Amino acid sequence: MRIFNGPDELKAAAGTNVGASDWLTVDQARIDTFADATDDHQWIHVDQEKAAAGPFGTTIAHGFLSLSLIVPLASQVYRVDGVKMGINYGLNKVRFTSPVPVGSKVRANIDLADVSEVSGGALQVTLKVTVEIEGSERPAVVAEWLTRQYF
Repeated sequence: MRIFNGPDELKAAAGTNVGASDWLTVDQARIDTFADATDDHQWIHVDQEKAAAGPFGTTIAHGFLSLSLIVPLASQVYRVDGVKMGINYGLNKVRFTSPVPVGSKVRANIDLADVSEVSGGALQVTLKVTVEIEGSERPAVVAEWLTRQYF
């Protein structure tokens, strides 16, 4: 894990790769729980028998499930000490470039694309997050994630 000691170190690291998380297995229980939470029970996600005969040969994770994993995965990659509060500010350029078959392992590779001062005493942090699938040339998700860190 990369640890930044305050805003100056964070700003100085803009434009660098901060690292990759551990691999996380996306199992059917996680997919089913996400389906229940979002009321998205499309058969490609939850019907194992029908999905086996479908275009992917198995169930796949929801795209938004794959995207939501950036939060816990990023927490393994870096932290900024001295932050009073951090918030999600939004996303830019989100693409779901490859399905995540059940049982796949994913991880987040994170580039600290930009750090800029914004009103209210915060730093806006722009992360380029690539959710990689173990053994696949194509990532599951590529997104630009904006957070605001208040010191």
